[in-house]
Amino acid sequence: MIDCLDFYIDGSWERPVGRDQAPIINPATASNIGHVSIGNSDDAARAVQAARRAFEPYSQFSRAARIDLLEAILGLLRERQGDLADAVMMEMGAPKKLAFAAHADRGIQHFEEAIRVLRSFAFEAKLGSAVVRKEPVGVCSFITPWNWPINQITAKVAPALAAGCTMVLKPSELAPFSATVLTQIFHDAGVPSGVFNMVHGDGPGVGAELSSHPEVDMVSFTGSTRAGIAVSAAASKTLKRVATELGGKSADIFLEDADFDQDISTAIRGVFLNSGQSCNARTRILVPAHRYDQAVQSAKATAQAIRVGDPEGNVDIGPLANANQFGRVKDYIRLGLEEGAELVAGGLDALDDLGDGYYVAPTVFAQVTPGMTIAREEIFGPVVVLMAYGTVDEAIAIANDSDYGLSGSVWSGNRDEAYQVASRLRTGMVHINGAPADIAAPFGGYKKSGNGREWGVFGFEEFLEAKSVFGAPDID
Repeated sequence: MIDCLDFYIDGSWERPVGRDQAPIINPATASNIGHVSIGNSDDAARAVQAARRAFEPYSQFSRAARIDLLEAILGLLRERQGDLADAVMMEMGAPKKLAFAAHADRGIQHFEEAIRVLRSFAFEAKLGSAVVRKEPVGVCSFITPWNWPINQITAKVAPALAAGCTMVLKPSELAPFSATVLTQIFHDAGVPSGVFNMVHGDGPGVGAELSSHPEVDMVSFTGSTRAGIAVSAAASKTLKRVATELGGKSADIFLEDADFDQDISTAIRGVFLNSGQSCNARTRILVPAHRYDQAVQSAKATAQAIRVGDPEGNVDIGPLANANQFGRVKDYIRLGLEEGAELVAGGLDALDDLGDGYYVAPTVFAQVTPGMTIAREEIFGPVVVLMAYGTVDEAIAIANDSDYGLSGSVWSGNRDEAYQVASRLRTGMVHINGAPADIAAPFGGYKKSGNGREWGVFGFEEFLEAKSVFGAPDID
């Protein structure tokens, strides 16, 4: 049993004001492996006050001092990459290889990028007769989910520390292990007392307080669109800045000259990575009507070849992260069948032999129309839908006909043509021929996918205010 009972406030580990606890469940076995304390508004308020006291001195740290601090953290992230990977594997079921090479490594990448940006960022610039200064926004609340816990914590903490902000983190109560290891790393690296604080808890008890507290200057939230709306509403009462990274229902458009056998397989495997629990997963596969049967067969073969099982084994995907998500995904599969979609791989009963864990087989639906629920709502599991289109204009219209606008992809043997299609997609990110994301480029979306940007200089600038100083002396 591994317990996460203490909170990190003002540089030390403390027991919460309340004594409520919740079980921590291993999704691979559905068994209890520990307990996490569930904080309340008083715990959150204490953490905010600690961050407020620390803001003035930390905001005056020099660029060199902040770089030294970030480099100390980076060194410990590298040393403890294995510990972070083990934490993710236990708390949300990511296969061990993925947990090490993707989950834990992403934390390293975010601190490397924050250091790179900080070294050369211009905090002062001449504009007309004024000097414009970029200054830290203040005390920040971070509310993060369970699906990519290290990525989503460090994508906020690294640039915020680099910018000179102080912060309170509420990680998902369903995935507290990796947040605890990260907090140990921040402490051991010498983050000054009160600069970083962590309080475990749920949305009503801790998240609401961190969203509405008058001493919080900014809230950065990653999670569902529904919860993002609630956070934004709570924050609006004090007019604090809000950055949200929310849901998605992204589309892959395959043009006529794509390599259907290879590219469909690559796209399908990308969706199923992390058991489909990625907000930017491109779960709608759009193909020309006359090549539809070929695409369906390629998708079916790829899904059936994916190895599902115990995260400690040699598998491609593990279980879904928790019981609620397990039930939600199965409900969507049932709904797809009820709406008349054709199940060509996976389904509800395909993995009954894997025991009590939250396993769902890689599932492919064909004969899907744009109006079906499984084509419109975010499922957040290993489920893809294939749809046919007649013209490229129709494909673009289907892709854009969504409440979301986070990601997308265009596949073609002609990159210039693919780029022209990409330019018409109403999404924050587009991948041509499956090109990987670059940590220096902004991550975020349009419409109900949120209003913030993370990663690189765009993520760094989220944590800065602009101040115009008129009559200032000349600067170098």
